[in-house]
Amino acid sequence: MQQSVLEYKNYRYFKIASLLMIFAVMAYLFHQPATGIYAYGGTWLGYVLGILSTLIAIVLALYGVRKRLVSMRRERRSLSNASLPQLNVANRRKNEANWLRHHGATLQGWLSAHTYLGVALVVLATLHTGFQFGWNVHTLSYVLMMVVVVSGCYGTYAYLRFPRLMTANMGGRDTFDALLLEIDDLDKQASVKSLQFSDEICALVLKARQETRIGGNFFQQLMAYQHKCPTAQAVKQLQVLGKNLKYDQLKSFDDLYIVVAQKDALVKRVRRDVMYRARMEFWLYLHAPFSMAFLAALVAHIVPVFFYW
Repeated sequence: MQQSVLEYKNYRYFKIASLLMIFAVMAYLFHQPATGIYAYGGTWLGYVLGILSTLIAIVLALYGVRKRLVSMRRERRSLSNASLPQLNVANRRKNEANWLRHHGATLQGWLSAHTYLGVALVVLATLHTGFQFGWNVHTLSYVLMMVVVVSGCYGTYAYLRFPRLMTANMGGRDTFDALLLEIDDLDKQASVKSLQFSDEICALVLKARQETRIGGNFFQQLMAYQHKCPTAQAVKQLQVLGKNLKYDQLKSFDDLYIVVAQKDALVKRVRRDVMYRARMEFWLYLHAPFSMAFLAALVAHIVPVFFYW
C-alpha cells in the first residue's frame, strides 16, 4: 500500500515539526515570565525564532528547486535512454523504474517536510513577532507567509482528496475524452429521435446540443455550473411536454427522454471532473507568486536588522 506524503517514513517530519513547535512555545512561555514581558523580534529568543523561521523558509523554497531538478533529470534520462539499442529495452525499463522509485521517494520526502515544516513556520514566525503587528514590511512578510502556508495546506488537501474523487467520477471510463465522445453520441441519438415530434421539442434538443458548455469561466469551472444549462432545462421541459402527447407517441418519447436524461447525467459528471481539476490547480495561482513575494519581503525584513543590531 502506497503511503501518503503525510505518512512518509512513519510521520518523520510530523515529529520533527512537532518538536520544533513544542520547543518554541515552551521557550516563549518561560521567557522572562516574572516581568510578564514575552519575547518579540528584538529579544535573544526573538532572534533565535527568527533565524529558525528563516532557515525553514529556505528549506521550503528548496522544495521547488528540487522538484524542477528531478523533472529536468528525468527528461535528460529519457532522451539518453531513447538512443540505446532496442536489445536493452527490458533492462532500460527496469533501470527507469528503479530510478523513478528512488527519486520519487526522495521527492515525496521533500514534500512531506515541505508540508509539516510549513505549519511549524506559522507557529515559530508568530512567536517571533511577539504578536506585534503594524503597517510595515515586517507585518507584510508575515501576511504573505500566511497566504503561502494556507494555500500550500489546501494544495496538500487537494492532491490527497481530488484524484480519488476524479477516479470514482469517471465511472469506469479510461479517459475524459471518452466521456465527451459518449455525450456527442447521445446528442446524435437525441437529434434523430426528436425529428418525429413537434418543432418545440426539436428546438429543445437542438439548443441542448449547441449551447451546453463544459468548463466555461473560472467560477463556472470551480462550481461545476452553467446558468440555465440547456440540457438540464431540456430534461425539465420534456417532462412537461410529454404530458400532452398522444398514447402512440409515448414509447418513442420515453426513448428520447432517456437519451437526454443520460446526456444530462454525463454532462454533470464531466463538469465535476473539470471542477476537481480546477480546484486542484487554482491554489497554485496564489502559492507560487506569493511565495516569491514572501521571499522578497523576508529579505526586506531581515536586511534592516544588520543596520540596527
